[in-house]
Amino acid sequence: MPGSLLALPARLPESGERVPRGTLPAVLVAVVVAGLALSGLRPHDPTTWLLETVWVLVGLPLVVLTRRRFPLTNLLYCLLAAHALVLAVGGHYTYAQVPLGDWVRDTLELDRNPYDRFGHFMQGFVPAVLVRELLSRTSPLRGSRWLAPLTVCACLAFSAVFEMFEWAAAVIGGHAADDFLATQGDVWDTQWDMFCALIGATVSVLVLSRLHDRGLTALAKPRGR
Repeated sequence: MPGSLLALPARLPESGERVPRGTLPAVLVAVVVAGLALSGLRPHDPTTWLLETVWVLVGLPLVVLTRRRFPLTNLLYCLLAAHALVLAVGGHYTYAQVPLGDWVRDTLELDRNPYDRFGHFMQGFVPAVLVRELLSRTSPLRGSRWLAPLTVCACLAFSAVFEMFEWAAAVIGGHAADDFLATQGDVWDTQWDMFCALIGATVSVLVLSRLHDRGLTALAKPRGR
């Protein structure tokens, strides 16, 4: 798999940078489309690829179609693009067989390929900013002490729903769903997945909230100011 799929943005733009609002999303869309196309070339299992990337296939058009009526912060655009590439890589190789994860496993002498854990960490880290942005802009919660805990709770709830989705795939697909589940023999894989999402959401809220607030303030300013 070409290494370009793992080439995430070098740094997140500061809210004060003079980046035209239409330029950055367009560049990120092009990067995601290219990464998705590359990941779809001879994937390990086409069904697993579709199940892993369906969120990108649905979410990307939605973001593009709503960009003018409901533009997002540059921070969120960058995080969504990064998450899309993570999903594309996992879909191509399956999460249990990503080469980078194999290298980390062998280097650190781990029992399993950790890319699946990283993917579930991202499942909390990125949606936390999305949920926080939606709540800040469409509810009275911006500035409320309840914003952070409700954001984390929403991400944990999404993670639980996703685990139910995996359970349904296992029931329907049987052993054919093993690549999608990526349990790697761990009977506690479901609990670990939700825990990683919880940690990701918590870290995101603690680390990115101030940067996100600056982005929200910049987004609210009329263009040209």
